[in-house]
Amino acid sequence: MKITTIKSTVIAGLILTINISSFARLAIQNKGSDTLVNVAQAWAEEYSKKNKNVAVAVSGGGSGTGIAAMINGTVDIANASRKMKAKEIKLAKSKGQNPIEHVVGFDALAVYVHKSNPKKNISIPTLARIFGRKGTVKKWSQLGITIPGCPSDKIVAVSRQNNSGTYAYFKKIILGKKGKYRMGTLDMHGSKDVVDLVEKTPCAIGYSGLAYATEHVGVGCISKSEDGNCVMPSVKTAINKTYPIARPLFMYTNGEPKGEIKVYLDWIKSNTGQCIILKKGYAPIKNGVCS
Repeated sequence: MKITTIKSTVIAGLILTINISSFARLAIQNKGSDTLVNVAQAWAEEYSKKNKNVAVAVSGGGSGTGIAAMINGTVDIANASRKMKAKEIKLAKSKGQNPIEHVVGFDALAVYVHKSNPKKNISIPTLARIFGRKGTVKKWSQLGITIPGCPSDKIVAVSRQNNSGTYAYFKKIILGKKGKYRMGTLDMHGSKDVVDLVEKTPCAIGYSGLAYATEHVGVGCISKSEDGNCVMPSVKTAINKTYPIARPLFMYTNGEPKGEIKVYLDWIKSNTGQCIILKKGYAPIKNGVCS
């Protein structure tokens, strides 16, 4: 009787262990760029169908937020729409972290104007005069245009918050390394927020990832110089780098990825993962056949 009881207890314990194991899932923490958050969520959802034992928890907050989490060792993958700064890498290493960069796609950073705005061809020098601290263009009439529904004529510059990789990249390309944004910009928390505000504000101009474009806003054709040929943002012009404000999109891991994190990143870079980023409006890192 005693032996039977012991056997029953052991068997019950094994069954309990098997049941617990069958419900256990590995959680990969993925945080950062608002530019990447939509495609990161799409990747996570699709991957969970492929591998039910892995759950990828995705959150935004900006590239700076994801990088800070990487530095503090509280995230497995940090999403960023800009490169990590040298001082960030140095700080990470001082805390025992070793950030490794992975390019997962490309984005054409679009300039948005209200649908009624006739000014669709915009040069980088003009953008600098609109968004820069020392910029001289404060009114649309200075550019020789009148916008219906904008009686004040005042340009409303819509930007991102300073923890955003989009904010940092636009600043670097448009305003220069030592350039600063003008005072009084409307700084939005997310990429979608920029487009939504421009859509509702005839006097506005803003910048955000191309994937957030809708039929309700105008998208600028951008030239490098005042007399240069302008190029529309698109997947094609981001890939061939003819669009002046195209940029790579990154994921950072602590050291070379291993185990399930490596498997997940390899899947993102595979044809399946790259077809997902293409469907979301970004340029893939390699050509593939997508259905």
